[in-house]
Amino acid sequence: TVLHVTCRDKNIIGLQSDLLGCAAAGIKNLLIITGDPPKLGDYPQATAVFDLDSIGLTRIASRLNQGVDIGGKEVNPPTAFLIGVGADPTHLDQERELDRLAKKVEAGADFCITQPVYDVEALLTFLERIRHLRLKVIAGVWPLASLQNARFLNNEVPGVRIPESLMKRMEKAGSKEEARATGIAIAQEIIQAIRPHVAGVQVSAPFGNVDTALKVLSIGS
Repeated sequence: TVLHVTCRDKNIIGLQSDLLGCAAAGIKNLLIITGDPPKLGDYPQATAVFDLDSIGLTRIASRLNQGVDIGGKEVNPPTAFLIGVGADPTHLDQERELDRLAKKVEAGADFCITQPVYDVEALLTFLERIRHLRLKVIAGVWPLASLQNARFLNNEVPGVRIPESLMKRMEKAGSKEEARATGIAIAQEIIQAIRPHVAGVQVSAPFGNVDTALKVLSIGS
């Protein structure tokens, strides 16, 4: 289990409480992200908190691992979190993304999970630039379900950039079944290409379709 923790919806006290609750429940693996503004989601009228960002929350989790809370009080026993953070290999401002990832590592990050990878060369370039951080990288892989799905991800989801060559492959799929098969094939090809360069992959189930994710993971079996 890897629990996703975002900074958007709770203040710093609530976030620390959640982390301590995770530790008490035996949940040790975290993915800490800042979170997207509510205006990008289904409830744009909601208020965002953002007392801190993912760098700050990573630092809090790391301090809890050292047995110290946000007020400087002792936490006994200390937590034992394995701390993950997000990374965007195709971010438009690469220097800012690289700087933030370095700060996350300095704050205590143990690994990162990338935004979904569709551009293999962009990922490999990114990995080369962060090699000095000695950070375990898990690549996000999201199988495309249809051309409409690909267009939505490419145009509406922050951190997702799909090369035109892949868009054309999805466009050629004549039926729903062909589109699903093409999306699975693309995901498998990406995994094959990046597997020697990353610590692992995170395959998401499109629209909750676990069978698609399992099919992607059947590669080589």
